[in-house]
Amino acid sequence: MASIFSRIFKIGESEAHAVIDKLEDPIKMTEQGIRDLKEDLQKAMVSLAEVKGIAIRTRKASDDKRTQAADYERKAMQLLQQAQSGGLDKAQSDRLAMEALNKKEEAAKESNRLSQEAERHETMANQLQTNVNKIKSSITGYENDLTTLKARATTAQSTKKINEQIAQIDPSGTIAMLEKMKAKVERDESLAQAYGEIINADKSVDDEINSAIAKGQTTPSSSDQLAELKKKMGIV
Repeated sequence: MASIFSRIFKIGESEAHAVIDKLEDPIKMTEQGIRDLKEDLQKAMVSLAEVKGIAIRTRKASDDKRTQAADYERKAMQLLQQAQSGGLDKAQSDRLAMEALNKKEEAAKESNRLSQEAERHETMANQLQTNVNKIKSSITGYENDLTTLKARATTAQSTKKINEQIAQIDPSGTIAMLEKMKAKVERDESLAQAYGEIINADKSVDDEINSAIAKGQTTPSSSDQLAELKKKMGIV
């Protein structure tokens, strides 16, 4: 029984995958992938800014502690100088100078600790910057690929339509149609010639006689017309 349900599940799974394959559009999938990458880029940029900010603050704190340590050392030297000049009790000068040196040591240690922490944050920031650059490069590459893919898809679709139209044309049917038109034209030309011959055959003999007489008559010349006119007028 379990094997039967397993086979049914496999069949349903394969059909579901087939439906999904039909629904998948490479262009839409690529566009979605680019949107996802841009979201990742935005998150990486926020993380990068935060880590860089921490690194900058930590580095500044380290520098401040280093300056503080140097200031405590300077104060210890001043105390010793005052005791040397008699302006301050030597025991008190030594005690306060020792306290200043302890403060200097604490500040120096804190400065070193903060410096190491700043270096770790700077290393992390550099790694994040590398990741950000990779994501930016990937987005640019995918956008270029998407532009090419869209152009190819448009060309393929147009070519497909043209090929479908060409495939639907029946060359034999077109040739047969042209042959029919040619036969009809030749038949009409033959009929026209036949009707012309019939018309010529129906001419009567009188028509032929009159036509021949008309062709044989000549038109009087201008000099003959002038002589005839003078004769009418009695002019010799």
